[in-house]
Amino acid sequence: MIDLRDRDIMSSMEAAKRWMKADDYVRQVYRKTPERFPAGTIRKFGKQLVVTRKGTEVVTGETEIEAKQFASIRQDPNIRDL
Repeated sequence: MIDLRDRDIMSSMEAAKRWMKADDYVRQVYRKTPERFPAGTIRKFGKQLVVTRKGTEVVTGETEIEAKQFASIRQDPNIRDL
């Protein structure tokens, strides 16, 4: 049985926010190249996309922690040319 309270399962918008991406990032990637998501890591329920942590990590190429660390580096005004 799947526990829908598991933080490793989230809406596409929540995943995008947690990985510091545009709100529609996961939806756009899925629409254009659904094969990038490993089998079983994304599913559509009506109009809602539900994605796993693993699926988001594969598509973005980084963990949630790495995404947040890189985002904080990009926002640092003392660091240039990223």
